[in-house]
Amino acid sequence: MRDFAGSPGTLTGLALRLSQCVFAAGSIAAMATTNSFFNFTAFCYLIASMGLQVIWSFGLALLDAYALVRKKALHNTVLLSFFVVGDWVTAILSLAAASASAGITVLYFHDLGNCGFVGECQKYQMSVALAFFSWIAIAISSLIMLWLLAAG
Repeated sequence: MRDFAGSPGTLTGLALRLSQCVFAAGSIAAMATTNSFFNFTAFCYLIASMGLQVIWSFGLALLDAYALVRKKALHNTVLLSFFVVGDWVTAILSLAAASASAGITVLYFHDLGNCGFVGECQKYQMSVALAFFSWIAIAISSLIMLWLLAAG
């Protein structure tokens, strides 16, 4: 099995996992600093989905760092299957949460004009943007894991 960019146990794989974690944590932080995110179900779902993303990505980042320190390859078929399922599940949940939150943000704060607090609206938009960035990073990881599993 070939080692290429984004594979588990490589520096680029670690960078992908850390970027997923940082973007998801930033999305949570931006959303949690608003006063009324809990009034919208989609925003609550975004917090839950990004929380799962942080846990998943941070755990795999630690595993990647361990593999880098020990100079071990993480190309076991069972382990890759676990990565594929976990990445695809978190990718689908992240995309659904980011899309739902983006829809609510556009509907309420642009179409209906209910944005009396400009700072709060910007935090919602920032949270949604960071959630999409996190999804892009997890989508890249999930495609790499699927490719590795298929090539193995």
